[in-house]
Amino acid sequence: MKTGFIGLGHMGSAMAKNLILAGHEVTVFNRTPGRSRALVQLGAHEATDIAGTCHGEVVITMLADDVAVTDTVLGTDGVIANLPRDAIHISMSTISVALSRRLALAHWQAGQRYVAATVMGRPDMAAAAKLFILAAGDPATVEACHPLFDALGQKTSNIGREPAAANLVKLTGNFLQAAVIEALGEAVALAGKAGIDRRAYVEVLTSTVFTAPAYKIFGPLIAEGKFEPAAFAAPLGYKDIRLTLAEAENLRVPMPLAGLLHDRFLRLIAQGGDKLDWSAIGGLATQDASARQSATTSSMSSAN
Repeated sequence: MKTGFIGLGHMGSAMAKNLILAGHEVTVFNRTPGRSRALVQLGAHEATDIAGTCHGEVVITMLADDVAVTDTVLGTDGVIANLPRDAIHISMSTISVALSRRLALAHWQAGQRYVAATVMGRPDMAAAAKLFILAAGDPATVEACHPLFDALGQKTSNIGREPAAANLVKLTGNFLQAAVIEALGEAVALAGKAGIDRRAYVEVLTSTVFTAPAYKIFGPLIAEGKFEPAAFAAPLGYKDIRLTLAEAENLRVPMPLAGLLHDRFLRLIAQGGDKLDWSAIGGLATQDASARQSATTSSMSSAN
């Protein structure tokens, strides 16, 4: 398929590469120059602006947040202004439910088609074309996109006709992963302070009843305190929890655990953790345990 691809970060570059390798005609664009060289060498065309990506059957956006997507898609020279009638925009970014609804309406008014197709998986899964794709939109349009989805992931799940449903499912998925990270962090901190080897502890957990990928991925990172380089930076995790809470407020659904996670991410970023992986919130419990130990030792020394 003749496809435009906008957004060449860690995830987007790997995804665009897999589309090229699968034989699709891909034109790439990134707002920050210099990231397309390797893709062009593989056979991609390079656009000098957003309009240059909008001459085919499909344009895919894989961008960081609502601001980037709004500017790229709804801007004066954006996707909607340049995409032909009946062409398809696939938004694969993790964005708010409200923005996804706004995009759906704007594309409908322009006579274009819109699919939200969020992804579950880290950059290594993107590179291996093993992403899990959550697609929502008009069934015929989603079906037309399957050749692209098949080149990007190991499984595509159809979430329904309403595109924003895919965005909400992705946000709740990231909320659940963040909850796993926090729980692992607290458990590892407790075991470690008791003198149990942290790595061995995680190995026991992940080889018995906690065998899900989230535990296997984040457990060793937390046990080793290895939060750089970031596969998914902490500010992105913070953004996703904020968007989850925004929709929870809109639907009047209390989410006390999401509130806790919001504050954990905020603390991490306030401490200068902007460039750390989002799993670094799992290291905060160890910080707390060490701080309490130091405070207790200091208090005892003063008393003596």
